[in-house]
Amino acid sequence: MPSLLTTVLKRLGWALVVLVGLSMLIFSLMRVIPGDPARLALGPTAPEEVVERYRARMHYNDPLPMQYYWWLSDVVRGDFGMSTVTRREVARDLAEFLPATLELVIWAGLPPIFFALLLGVLGAMYKNRWPDYLIRFSSYIIIATPTFVWAVLFLLIFGYWLPILPSVGGRLSMGFSVPSITGLMVLDALLAGQPAAAWDAFAHLLLPALALSLGHTMQEARLTRSYMLENEGKDYITMITSQGVPRNVINRKYLLRPSVIPTVSIMGLDIAAIFGNAFLVETIFNWPGMSRYAMSAILGKDVNAVCGVVLVLGVIFITTNLLVDIVVALLDPRMRQSRSK
Repeated sequence: MPSLLTTVLKRLGWALVVLVGLSMLIFSLMRVIPGDPARLALGPTAPEEVVERYRARMHYNDPLPMQYYWWLSDVVRGDFGMSTVTRREVARDLAEFLPATLELVIWAGLPPIFFALLLGVLGAMYKNRWPDYLIRFSSYIIIATPTFVWAVLFLLIFGYWLPILPSVGGRLSMGFSVPSITGLMVLDALLAGQPAAAWDAFAHLLLPALALSLGHTMQEARLTRSYMLENEGKDYITMITSQGVPRNVINRKYLLRPSVIPTVSIMGLDIAAIFGNAFLVETIFNWPGMSRYAMSAILGKDVNAVCGVVLVLGVIFITTNLLVDIVVALLDPRMRQSRSK
């Protein structure tokens, strides 16, 4: 445990360094945008004296290091400035839109954890037989097809041709009202004792989550199969097999654990890819999430909103990678020993 604690503390230290670097990058982005930041924030019709007061209040007349200090102080307090698109505080917008994207990413990340491991194990167990051929052939097609194509296909098939799932977009059908407790609609409906609303929220969530997770699930299944077949040829597996240990025990106890370590590492990177793909998927399904909000901010040249979104995503990515490192260290003691030196 001390070595695991050392690993976590080191990762936290590097995470702080990365966050500081990211904040500098965001601050530089704000300064390279053409135009006066005060005029961009207040609009072209604002009186000049109002712009001057805003410039003084935001310390735009100070030296650049002092501007970064004052800006970072506001960000640490959760003040990202005003959005020029919504005319509201960016922190308020993020608090409203972030839970929808988090819920979508959480549900999109669940299938790879279970189905990727299941399909990978089945492919390795039935190597060069029809289940393996089917899984490999399906994975080639699914991985090669862009995420937004699956989103459109799912919407056409299950929303219009076979109207068994909602196609109007949003997180909840008209007629349902769920109190906001955690911001996660399915969970909030269950906590409020509204199972019908929870099912309706899940039905709205199913298609976009499936479109986001499909390619990552099959990619991780291929990785699991590949590493299981690689580890199967190692000496310790040969020795255990020669001792008459049942095959299912070997797969579950001795082969699966070392084989899933690379897959777990890739799952951390897939979180970033899911957030990236969510930009198009949220637009297709009219999902009121942060990715769609960021797209509007980019098109509207809303610098404060873009910076707020990037910083929040950076914190999420760093936290996810930290959690992945902890899981990998728990699965593989050699990682704890190497990183504690």
